[in-house]
Amino acid sequence: MITDNSKKEILFWSLQFVGWYAVSSFVLIISEFSTTLKVYSLIVGGIIGVVVTSIYRVYLKHNIDTEVFGRKSIIRLLIAFLGCSLLFYTLDSISTEIYDLYWTRTESELEWIAENTGFFYNIFDIMVTIFGWTMIYFVVKFVLEANKNNLRNLELNATLREAQLNTLKGQVNPHFMFNSLNNIRGLMLEDVERSRDVIGKLSEMLEFAQEKNTIDAIPLNEELEMVENYIALSKIQMEDRLQYVEDIDPDTRNLLIPPMIVQLLVENAAKHGIANLKGGGTISLKIKKEGQDLFINVANTGKLRIAQDSTQLGLKNIKQRLRLLHGHKASFSLEEVEGEVVANIKIPLS
Repeated sequence: MITDNSKKEILFWSLQFVGWYAVSSFVLIISEFSTTLKVYSLIVGGIIGVVVTSIYRVYLKHNIDTEVFGRKSIIRLLIAFLGCSLLFYTLDSISTEIYDLYWTRTESELEWIAENTGFFYNIFDIMVTIFGWTMIYFVVKFVLEANKNNLRNLELNATLREAQLNTLKGQVNPHFMFNSLNNIRGLMLEDVERSRDVIGKLSEMLEFAQEKNTIDAIPLNEELEMVENYIALSKIQMEDRLQYVEDIDPDTRNLLIPPMIVQLLVENAAKHGIANLKGGGTISLKIKKEGQDLFINVANTGKLRIAQDSTQLGLKNIKQRLRLLHGHKASFSLEEVEGEVVANIKIPLS
């Protein structure tokens, strides 16, 4: 299977060879050289162009960040551009000396060279050529990056829709709705005011799942409200078996996170952890900011067991969205530590 990087390499080398030999051919067509000199210049000129700009490209890939194109990047690009031009000029001069060692130029060639060459003349032509190569390189790079981002956004939107479906399946699906409404009906016989409050929370959860479907990020505070709603609904059935504590850094409440991520973690802890314990247990949520990263920790009493009928859609969705939004800078882990199942998420803030 051909990967995206392989496709890029194939495209680059195809354009590289075709482009340089096309330029060399055009220059030779308008020149008054002998067949021997034209063939020599075509082969050697193409090789020099390919080699020099390939080295140039390696430098650009490792030293120029197109996403943050600031003054440093401009200076580095300018230095690389001048260095590439001088290297091209040096190799071209050496190739000319080599040709003169083995072949004799015709009188018309000597006249043409006298009229159309010289250090400033040659270096100017080379710089114009390298400048053109640089423009084409960045245009192609930006077009490829734009296409990649479009595909990434399409994939992200698909996973966000999947997140909504997972939430509806896990929290507000018919079974959950039936249990919630049945619990609320029983609660109404005991506490009408609390029943009204819980109905409002269920309504908010439905509205949240619908509205946040196509949004990449929401304030943490909004996500925490939905977590509280979910806990309130779950406590109707589990009552004192479910204990919930949270430790939220106040400075993090307005930070943006992918929607439903914390909610899915808490849901996983409740459904696959506390609900399976006769004596119940505790779900703890801790969120803090360290440097330029946001750390989310959800722990629940119990052991890490993956049920045979579990598809782990919620956890898979979290991993996939973190990868799409933040690449390798984000991380997710789920492990058992000292009688607790602990989920950790790191999200970069810049």
